[in-house]
Amino acid sequence: MNRISFLGYGRFGAALGERLREAGLSVLAMDPHAPVPDEARAPSLADLVSSADLVVIAVPITQMRAAFEAVKPMLSPAQTVIDVGSVKIGPARHMSAVFGEHLPWVATHPLFGPASLARGERPLRAVVCPNPFHPDAVSRVTAFFERIGCEVIHSDPDDHDRAMAYTHALAFFIAKGLLDAGTPPLLPFAPPSFQAIARTIELVRADAGHLFEAVHRENPYAAEARRRLIDALAAVDRDLGAGPATIRAMAAELAAALAIPDLGDRSPELRETRELIDEVDQEIIGLLARRAELARRAAQAKAEIGHGVRDPEREARLREQRRAWAMEVGLDAGSIDEIFQAILGFSRRVQEEPRGGTL
Repeated sequence: MNRISFLGYGRFGAALGERLREAGLSVLAMDPHAPVPDEARAPSLADLVSSADLVVIAVPITQMRAAFEAVKPMLSPAQTVIDVGSVKIGPARHMSAVFGEHLPWVATHPLFGPASLARGERPLRAVVCPNPFHPDAVSRVTAFFERIGCEVIHSDPDDHDRAMAYTHALAFFIAKGLLDAGTPPLLPFAPPSFQAIARTIELVRADAGHLFEAVHRENPYAAEARRRLIDALAAVDRDLGAGPATIRAMAAELAAALAIPDLGDRSPELRETRELIDEVDQEIIGLLARRAELARRAAQAKAEIGHGVRDPEREARLREQRRAWAMEVGLDAGSIDEIFQAILGFSRRVQEEPRGGTL
C-alpha cells in the first residue's frame, strides 16, 4: 500500500496525509469543503480512486454511506477501502452493505487526531476491526498503520463502540457540561486535580466540531453511558447532603476504589526487584543509625572543646567529596548532593539532642 487516496481532507485527513507523505507514501485527496495542496489534489473522483492501493474515507459519519456508494463503481478487488470514523458499528454495516464480499473493506479508528500528531505524542494507536470476508485486507491495513508508527488494536465494532461510549463520548459530554456550567479556564492556583480536567477540556476544544455530534448520535451506547453518569452524579450529590457519616463512608469508598494496584502481582520479576530494594533500604536505615551514633559522639567532642553547632567549611568539603564519589561510580552528582544535604540536616538535629553541632 504505497498509493493512498483520501476522500475527505479536513483537519484529520490533512494531518494524516502529511504523516503519510513523511513516511514516503504517495497521497492524493479530494474534498469540496476543505483546501487540498496542489501536489496532492486529484483532478476527479475517478482519478482519485483508480490510482490508489488504499482508499481512505475521511468524511463525517453521517456522509459515509453516500461516500461508499460514490467510490464503489470505480473500485477493483485489488484495492482496499477503510473508514477512519470514531464510531464503528454504523460504518461497518454500511461498508458490508455497499462493498460486501467482492470489494475489500476494513473498519478502522485511528485513536489520534491533528493535535496528537502536531505534538508528536507517542505511542499512536489505531483500532482495526476484524472482517471475516476480507482477512487479507485486515492484514494489509494492520501493516499500513504499523508502517506509520501505530500500535494496532483489533476489536470488533460492537466492543469498540461500547468502550468509546464510556471514554471518548463521556469525555466530550463532561467537557461540554463543564463549559456550560461556567467552569473557569486553568488558573495559576488551580490544584493538580483540576489541571488534568482543564487539559481534557482543551483536547476536546481541539477536535473538530462535528465530532461531538458524531460520538453521541452515531454511537448506540452513548446515551446509556450518559444516563449512567448522570444517575451516578445525582446519587453523589444526594449523599453529600445526607450528613457527615455518609460523607465519611463515601470518602472511604473512594479511597478504596482509587487505591493504586500492586503491579508486583502481575510481574514476578518486579516483585523480586522490589523485595531487593526493600533490603537495600533497610541497610540504608541501618547505616543512618550508625551515622546518628557517630554524630552524637561528634557533638560530645565539640562540646568538650567549646566548638559551635555549625561547621560550614567542613560541610562544604564533605559535600564536594561526596559529589566526587558519586561521579566516580556514575551517579548524578547533583542528586547525591541533595541527599547529603538532607543527611547533614538529620545529623544536626541528632547532635542538638544533647548539645548541638555538625559532623
